[in-house]
Amino acid sequence: MSFLYRTILRPAVFLQDSEKAHNRIISTLARTSRSRLLTSLLGNLYSSPELPVNVIGLDFPNPLGIAAGMDKNGAAVPSWQSIGYGFCEIGGVTLHDQPGNPKPRMFRVGKDKALINRMGFNNIGAQALQKQLQFWKDKGLWPDSPVGINLGKSRVTPLKDAPSDYSGSIKILWMHADFFVINVSSPNTPGLRDLQEAKNLELIIKKCCETNKECSNDEGNIEKPILVKIAPELDDGFLEDIVELVKKYNISGIVATNTTIERPETKNVSSEKIYKEIGGLSGAPLNSKSTEMIRKIYKISEGNIPIIGVGGIFTADDAWEKITAGASLIQLYTGLVFEGPGIAKNIISGLKKRVKDEGLNSISEAVGLKS
Repeated sequence: MSFLYRTILRPAVFLQDSEKAHNRIISTLARTSRSRLLTSLLGNLYSSPELPVNVIGLDFPNPLGIAAGMDKNGAAVPSWQSIGYGFCEIGGVTLHDQPGNPKPRMFRVGKDKALINRMGFNNIGAQALQKQLQFWKDKGLWPDSPVGINLGKSRVTPLKDAPSDYSGSIKILWMHADFFVINVSSPNTPGLRDLQEAKNLELIIKKCCETNKECSNDEGNIEKPILVKIAPELDDGFLEDIVELVKKYNISGIVATNTTIERPETKNVSSEKIYKEIGGLSGAPLNSKSTEMIRKIYKISEGNIPIIGVGGIFTADDAWEKITAGASLIQLYTGLVFEGPGIAKNIISGLKKRVKDEGLNSISEAVGLKS
């Protein structure tokens, strides 16, 4: 099935503008998600074998999730589990709806299996997302696997008011999230990465934790796991500060990493031209950089902070490398674009075989083996 996608479907898709192609795929999955029959058919084709993981207080049927950015507005929530993912992360969503940056704002680097985007948190806003997620629940189509929500800062909100912006989204969306991810690392919102500085990030984490506790008390439920998503360019000093904040506020983990603003060297003229576009780079060129960041976090935290590893995962070997570096869960985005809907099943099948070949009892036993 993956061969069919790469040889026939992908060339046709890649004739289209990158963002338009993305929107058409999400629209197709959105329509499919409304039908139990169609999602069941998807599952017959693409569902992954069981490879269970328990981490951040949640049960995952397998450790591979769809990363934030793919389904910004929760349009296809029921479909992700059907095509093999153990969880999905919706968003990034902001408190206020916003159109994002001017188009064009997404570009492919085909020869390097990479994407560049400067989307700018284009999304329908927290209130509208709440209604969309409630729709899936009302229709009885909510997946069995965890659903995370990635939170960004609204462009109209000054940096000093960021804590209230992030926490405002949590308050609106609390009932629909199995976990939240505080995204302070997108390169496409002016000043956002400044929020990774300890003095700024602490204010955000503190406010979000307070709101999380308030919501849990109101509903009589336990607090939702909260994680922080970081950039791959962080130096060791910043990283150590973030690890200390995670420990101080007892939040659930770190997502490593977001896209990179750096560019690889290339002698290909067409690739070089695309690499000059402003935005965050994802895909194969990010692989080693994100894995190294995972390894650093695991070492600094002595393996005591759960990590979701993301960046350049295309194969089971890529996934295994991130898990053995210290990631308890993994995510992909660009891999789906280049490899097609069979990628999750292929990766999980490969990981399951690797666990057996290594004589392990579970995939969790592989976490940090090569850190």
